[in-house]
Amino acid sequence: MARSFLFVLGSARMDGNTELLARAAAEQLPGDTEQRWLNLAQLRLPDYSDSRLAPGSRPDGESDEVLLREATVAATDLVIASPLYWYSVSSSTKRYLDYWSKWLSTPDAGFRARMSGRTLWGVTVMAHREEVVAEPLALTLHHTAAYMGMRFGGVLLGNGSRPGQVLTDERAAARAKTFFSQEAPLARFPYDEQ
Repeated sequence: MARSFLFVLGSARMDGNTELLARAAAEQLPGDTEQRWLNLAQLRLPDYSDSRLAPGSRPDGESDEVLLREATVAATDLVIASPLYWYSVSSSTKRYLDYWSKWLSTPDAGFRARMSGRTLWGVTVMAHREEVVAEPLALTLHHTAAYMGMRFGGVLLGNGSRPGQVLTDERAAARAKTFFSQEAPLARFPYDEQ
């Protein structure tokens, strides 16, 4: 199966450091690899409301929920590109992941089965130099992948707070060159390995 990448941009800033790092990694993909880029700040996606038990629940006609769901299940590789905000993903990224709960319970959608075996990747840029502060973000994405039966390619980390600063992070630039070429293992919860 040919690889198809969906890059979900979760920054409030256009052309921010996280997007720049994600694009640097994407430049290393073979030229015939399909890439689709969706910016959550430009999509209409209202706050998630858990209406699974409400009769007649359906996608809001004024939102981009269907577009986002279809793009998500069409990708073999899903890249969450979210800056590190308060040690985790951005609010727009969290909202997107919250919608996964709805998609899991939508009758006949088969969302979990369709996502199983796909690969989830993360890209983040943070102001901190200590990479340990990004562990909650990495765990959020890892555990999401494990729950869904997905592979997890890890998180590409970069440093920068001013616009474009990540472009001077030599370590991140070196990691970006090979990030998507690694073999991603099936994600597992730590307690599954006992």
